[in-house]
Amino acid sequence: MAAESDIVLQTDIKGLRLIKRGKVRDIYDGGQHLLMVATDRLSAFDVVLPSGIPSKGEILTRLSVFWFGLVEDIVGNHLVSTDVNDFPGLTQEDRAILSGRTMLVKKATPMPVECIVRGYITGSGWKDYQRSGSLCGIPITEGLQESQRLPQPIFTPSTKADTGHDINISLEETASIVGREMADNLKRLSIDIYNRAATHAQSRGIIIADTKFEFGLCDDKLLLIDEVLTPDSSRFWPAKDYAPGRGQDSFDKQIVRDYLLTLNWAQTYPGPALPDDIIAKTTDRYRQILEILTSPSPT
Repeated sequence: MAAESDIVLQTDIKGLRLIKRGKVRDIYDGGQHLLMVATDRLSAFDVVLPSGIPSKGEILTRLSVFWFGLVEDIVGNHLVSTDVNDFPGLTQEDRAILSGRTMLVKKATPMPVECIVRGYITGSGWKDYQRSGSLCGIPITEGLQESQRLPQPIFTPSTKADTGHDINISLEETASIVGREMADNLKRLSIDIYNRAATHAQSRGIIIADTKFEFGLCDDKLLLIDEVLTPDSSRFWPAKDYAPGRGQDSFDKQIVRDYLLTLNWAQTYPGPALPDDIIAKTTDRYRQILEILTSPSPT
């Protein structure tokens, strides 16, 4: 892992064309492939904060690579290599910065929807349920408590937004965007991946409350792309402390969200800087979940 002082908030690879600088990732054109760099940037409430989380990009990359391998029999993915020596057009200085936090990936056309799977009712889903009695427009069982496990995982797709908030859409609306067959495939694959991951996580004492996936087309083949089942895209709860009826302790950036909610901040740019103790706690959480999920099976 990188030293705590080596926070990478932004990259600038002179020999490659920057295609996109997202909330966390810098994406470069590597000729036949793309170079996807996971920085240490942190976003909360759809705002990129000025403070970074040490080693975050490396943790996201290692977790994504792990999950790609675990579910590759369900769906292929865009990963080509994580070895910086395979990356085109880089100086030794570039390789030192990018090592451990970068994936060389196939060029795929992203699906214009995010594929969200909810196994438990929490976050915005809980607020929606309290208000409407449904979850993202899907009628569900009455009388559920906060953080309760749903009778079965629910697919709740959304639009994508580079800035601002994503908008939940129905399966029918998804079908109107990508076609009925593709919408059904995205739902099936998302739930299958979630179930596989949730089973693995449960064996490590972790509940995956919800997560989001991205898919793309490469040579007319649907691939799992971007990041997969990381603390940035998922809620991980320790099973030993789980109890419905309240919010849960979480191995993700909930520490940051909770802190930000104590501030007089309108959740718009510019975001506030984070105190050192919040950064340290968040870093520790990211490192813990990497170790728990990727450690050898307990005997």
